[in-house]
Order: sequence, then structure tokens, then C-alpha cells
Amino acid sequence: MALSASPLSAESYPDVVSTSNYVAVRDGTRLAMSVYRPAVSGQAVNKPLPVIFVFTPYRGRFKGPDGKINETALGDNLGLRSLLRAGYVVAVADVRGKGASFGHRRGFQDRTEALDGRDLVEWLAEQPFSDGSVGMVGCSYLGGSAFQVATTAPPSLKAAFIGASDLDKYAFVRNGGITAQFNTRPDEEPEVDLATVPMDEDSDGSMLKAAVAEHASNTPMGPLWYGMPYRDSSSTLTGTKFWEEVGPYNYLDTVKRAGIATYFWGNWRDEPTSQIILSAANLSSRLLAGPGGHCQPPQGFDLPGEIVHFFDHYLKGEDPEYDKLPRATYWVEGLNGTGGYVTSAELPGVRSRPLPWFLSRGGFGWQTAGAAGVSTFTVDYDLPPAEYFAFWPQPMVDHGLGFTSAPLQSDIEFVGYPVAQLTVSSDNPKADVFVYLDRVKTDGTSEVISFGRLKLSHHKLSLAPYETLGLPWHSGFAKDVDAPAPGADVSLSIAMTPVSLVVPAGDSLRFVVAGADPRQRNLADIKLNPAPRITVRWGGRDGSRVDLPLSN
Repeated sequence: MALSASPLSAESYPDVVSTSNYVAVRDGTRLAMSVYRPAVSGQAVNKPLPVIFVFTPYRGRFKGPDGKINETALGDNLGLRSLLRAGYVVAVADVRGKGASFGHRRGFQDRTEALDGRDLVEWLAEQPFSDGSVGMVGCSYLGGSAFQVATTAPPSLKAAFIGASDLDKYAFVRNGGITAQFNTRPDEEPEVDLATVPMDEDSDGSMLKAAVAEHASNTPMGPLWYGMPYRDSSSTLTGTKFWEEVGPYNYLDTVKRAGIATYFWGNWRDEPTSQIILSAANLSSRLLAGPGGHCQPPQGFDLPGEIVHFFDHYLKGEDPEYDKLPRATYWVEGLNGTGGYVTSAELPGVRSRPLPWFLSRGGFGWQTAGAAGVSTFTVDYDLPPAEYFAFWPQPMVDHGLGFTSAPLQSDIEFVGYPVAQLTVSSDNPKADVFVYLDRVKTDGTSEVISFGRLKLSHHKLSLAPYETLGLPWHSGFAKDVDAPAPGADVSLSIAMTPVSLVVPAGDSLRFVVAGADPRQRNLADIKLNPAPRITVRWGGRDGSRVDLPLSN
């Protein structure tokens, strides 16, 4: 039976009717809005209902290559179809500069877009089909949209269910000072937006064509991120310190004062989950961490039911006992031999204790550091191409240094963030360091279970402006960048992606250090020539280790 906090709302509406139209926001830009209303026998319910709003760059309605029309609101990956059945109006709008909306994007999830969302929330609250209460739901960009709109505190926004998004965009997109896979893909051709289904008022499609023509002025996403090496860099494309503009952590007090309820969701095999847990920590929110990858509905869990239950409480005032439910639900891979969900009053890893595992000449293990020594490698830029959307890395042991443990004598459960504490040097202070924690199975196959990255020049630790659960934080401010001298030892503290698994007896753990990752889309442009040589110090007083989060 699928795990679920609650059955669906007692109301049940089998049908849906939809309309679409343009809505002008504060500067007159017309944004494409599609509204879906619960219906019975083809007739929309004739009473005001709460509204769930989705704000997307991926087109709320579009025609696929097979000619089939795809509609975001009619799918259930985000519980939208279930919400319609449970008596909610669902509204989906294309962001400025995408889909059928007019205007152009100044920047990825910028304040212009956030304020657009605020305007649309208030427009929805004022419509005859609305009871005045609005919630938002989304995952990935759509989750970020919900978070960004919440930071503007629309009076009618009561709750947001946010998946796979970030708290600190610099620490996410340019983690450790290094821009990797996320948000750097090429921008889409106009034909993509031209496949959007026109609004009802656009009978001949001329308005869609006019809107898409305006998209030609969109700020390109990849160059935007690549052009700002430091947290306080000013973008030549936006004229602002854009990382700070789009960092939700700067607006946490606004969300708190507004009383907007938040629920954060991520999956363990998805890089944004690092940020999702920190978001939940900073907003005292509920958390769901499931198995699987990017925005995949968690296996064995009734995600639509969880979403409906959340909004039933905060938008309909149902289930007064809701706030007494456990705060966190998370999957532990390998629990009881297979895997299972755990519920807790605390976020995963909060009670875990760091278990030091040391790098050594003989490998990797919890024994004392042993005799001192070093291992050196030359950065390998000749890497196999990653998948286009490689949200999770493949083992890198053939492209760097590997330190492997002996087979485990008993099962070990890890929940939380591994932290790599390394002493390294390089003949090139511009070198990057990538680290990976692998599980090596008894049959010899392996998989990455955690990873992280840091530029040597970003090694300095700083005090974070938000709760980090004790993890090391690197500011990325230009003043804190300190390139070491060639050959000089430097200490690196690297927070790796969180884990939640039981490693069974017989398996081994492997720690890998590399200097490049195939998920860097611009690898050909940033490779150093000659390739840097990186030395890792192990053993003795200054040797390297990894603090693994041992679950109590």
C-alpha cells in the first residue's frame, strides 16, 4: 500500500472545464493564463473555490510532435488532477517571455518574474470562481517560481508546495564557484514556443506569433550564469548583482511575516535536495525526501494525496490535527534490506554524528589516519560526454584518484551530508576539485551516492547568512577569493550532497577526487592548459578525511 498522510478531500468532481485568456500585469505586459475548474456533467461548479496556481516557462498547453495537446493541469505528477477532483480551481500561466506570454525575460527567476506571479495570484483571488485563497505548487523551475512568488508576499497566497528548487542560487548553480550542469543549457528555438496552444481570444494564432517575436529579446540563460563568477558580480546582461537578486534566502523574513505555509520536497538522487533540506530548516517547514531522481513522484508514496492534504489544511481549514503530524518523511535506501520510509519530528541528518573516514595509502576507512603520504594526479579533461540532462554523475574513478575501503563487516546507515575535509595542493591555483563518494557492490559494480565541488581559490570559509545545519559555507564574494600559491597546501571543506541509505555488509565505500566533471557544459572552454597536477595529502596530522553522517 502506498504511504499517504491522508485520503483525498471528501469532495469529488469528476469533470473539468477550461478557459484561457491574457492577463495584464502591472506594466501592461499580457501573460497567458489557462484556468481549469472542477465540473459535474460538463458544467463548472458554481461556487467560489480555492485556487492552485502554477507558473511555468515550459508552456501550460502545447502541441507535441505527435500532434497531441499536452496540458500541465491535467497531469498528476504535481497532484493537479487530484486537486481538481478535490474541489480546487487550477490555474497555469506561462512566464513572461515564454510560451504564449508576451514580453521578454530579463533574467531567470528575477524579481520581474516574481512580481508578475504576485500580480497573477491577486488577479486569481479576485475572480468569481475564487474564494480568495490561493496556493502554489511546482517542481524544478516551477518549484522555484512558487518560492520566488512567495518571497513577494502576495496577500492572497496562503501556502506553497515546493519541489527541487534552491534557497541560495549562487550556492546551487555555481556551487563552490564552479558552474556545472544546471541552468546552462542552450535556449530554445522560437519553434518551441510557437507550438503553444493559443489563448481562446487568439482565434487565428496571430497573438501567439506576436508574443513569440518579443521573446527574441530574452536574456540568454547560460551566458547570464557564466558571466558572474562571484556572488557579488554585477551582470552585464541585467545591470544588477543578479545572484543576490534571485537568492530566496534574502527574502526569508518576508515569507515568515506573511505567514505563508511551505512544504519542501526533493528526492535523494537529485542535486537540488541539498538546498531543499536547508530551505525546510530555514522556514521550519515540512519535508519529503523520496527515492528516485529529478521531480519523479516518489515510489511507494501517495504524492498527490500529500499535496491535497497540505492544501486542504491551509486553504480549506480542514484537519485541525495536521500540524501534529511528523515534520519529515524520508526514504532510507536499503532499510530492512530493501528500503523504506521513516517519519520524524526532525529533518534527516540532524541527529546523525560525523564518523571520520580517513584516506590512506591502503585505501579508505574509519581507522586512525596512519602514516603520512601524498598521491598526485593530472586532471583529465578527456571525459565521456554526459547525458543532456545528467542530474546525477556517473562514477569517476577512472578519471582521478580513488581510495577504496575494505568490505564492510556490518551494515552501516548514513543519513545526512558527508563533508570532505581535504588537504591538497596544485601547480595551478585555478584548479577545480570534484569529489565523489561511491558505493562499490559485491559484484564489482559501483554508483555515486554523494558528490561535491570547490575551486581551490574559494577555499576560505565564511559565516552563512542563513541556517546551514552546521555545514561549511563559502561566500563566493570576490573579497574572499584567495588563490593559493602554486604547490602550497590548502585546506578544503566541501559539503557533499546528502545521503540516506544503509550500506550492507560486504559492500565497500570509495572516495574519488577529480579535477573536472563531464556535466560541465562548457568544459572545452574552461579546461586549463597544461592540465593541472593536484596532490592530495593523506595520513598524519594534516591528512584528508571524509566525515560521514552516521545515523543514530
